[in-house]
Amino acid sequence: MLTNKGKYGLKAMLFLAKLEPGSSAMGQEIATANNIPKKFLDAILLELRNAGMLRSKKGPGGGYALAKTPREIRIGHIIRTLDGPLAPIGCASKSAYVPCQDCEDLPACAVRITMTKVRDAMSDILDRMTLHDMVVFASTPDADLMYNI
Repeated sequence: MLTNKGKYGLKAMLFLAKLEPGSSAMGQEIATANNIPKKFLDAILLELRNAGMLRSKKGPGGGYALAKTPREIRIGHIIRTLDGPLAPIGCASKSAYVPCQDCEDLPACAVRITMTKVRDAMSDILDRMTLHDMVVFASTPDADLMYNI
């Protein structure tokens, strides 16, 4: 499940993706426009900056801006940066595998197999989708039909 941290991060990135190229926005402006608590947003923006998705500048004319174009930023990368692995359970994760203590037969575990398929489906969509695609979805009726979801 997407946490508030992940949801707020996506909203902030969408806000920045809609700015004119070369523009930036202050954290307070992003927080107010998206109804996000400012202190929480500051921590989120720092994580996104540390992951190379944002750049920031202090002082007059400063603020946050995307470090890459919206077409270069994958939604899966944003979510993994803020929320961690996409797998719904640890034994289905590729990057943060944790075996279940109650599992007696890992290769035949129907729960793990099912959740691995869920992880793969989520990953397929989120790793293909870019920030640009999300901006288009927000402004185009029936955009999901264009994207073959």
